[in-house]
Amino acid sequence: MSVVAFDQVTKMWALESFFSPPRVIEVFPWFNLVPVWNTGISFGMLADYSDWMPGIISGLTIIISLVLLAWLFVAVSMLIKSALSLILGGAVGNIIDRIRFGAVIDFVDIHFFDFHWPAFNIADSAITIGVALFLLDGFLKKSAKV
Repeated sequence: MSVVAFDQVTKMWALESFFSPPRVIEVFPWFNLVPVWNTGISFGMLADYSDWMPGIISGLTIIISLVLLAWLFVAVSMLIKSALSLILGGAVGNIIDRIRFGAVIDFVDIHFFDFHWPAFNIADSAITIGVALFLLDGFLKKSAKV
């Protein structure tokens, strides 16, 4: 649950620091802190689809999180357990936002030259790292069979 705690603490800090009034804080030429309310899923997809979308996304995320939690209890591999823990922690962090605010608080803005990544948060980072660990586990298992 340290992912959830870290995620929520950083989001509360962001809310207090630069969401009201909304302002952009340039930390480095390639890194800003920005106030973004994400009502959609990853990268804001489905944000304008319906007023029901936050509830639908929350419900689906809760179901998926319960499946991941069950999988975590039976997983043997430490790599898979780590991946599941990161994904689950990130999902719960974002569910909390959706339930409290109807949207996810995103605030990390990274850009290099013409490449501008959509704003994200600690929960999103944990999910991404967890998925990368899953891919690594699959690659390692496949390499061991060859």
